Amino acid sequence: MSEQQDNAYETVSIRKTANSCRFCEDYAESHSAKPVAVMSCEGGCLRGEIARRAANILCHKLAPDKTVRICLGGAFTKDTGQRALVRNAPRVLALDGCFIECSSRMMEGVLDDFKPEVIFTDKLCDFDENLFGVDELPDEEIQALAQVVAEKVAERL
Repeated sequence: MSEQQDNAYETVSIRKTANSCRFCEDYAESHSAKPVAVMSCEGGCLRGEIARRAANILCHKLAPDKTVRICLGGAFTKDTGQRALVRNAPRVLALDGCFIECSSRMMEGVLDDFKPEVIFTDKLCDFDENLFGVDELPDEEIQALAQVVAEKVAERL
């Protein structure tokens, strides 16, 4: 990538909303003291699906006392509890499924000086890198890959 592309930005207009989810806000408040906020790709492709599932396994099974799972859509589109979790966490992990870094680049757009620890989950497990779609691998295999990734990330906590 050229330096010119590295410094280029897209401008995105997101329609504001007065809507707020009380469940989401309660969740954010009840998990605000956890030291590690975890966000990830959200599963549109196989790599993103592995990252998404790994984030859920990490936060809800392997390290629930240390980690809080972030709703990337909520954190990106509105400055409420989810974004506060990312902004205020002592440590933020971005489980990005590939080198495009969607989740971390999104949050960089709404948080000044945002510097998460980016972990490329596709490098933490072995699968056929020619596959793209979530329908190109059986669900059990996707889950097993996500488990491997989550365990490797948990070792870093």
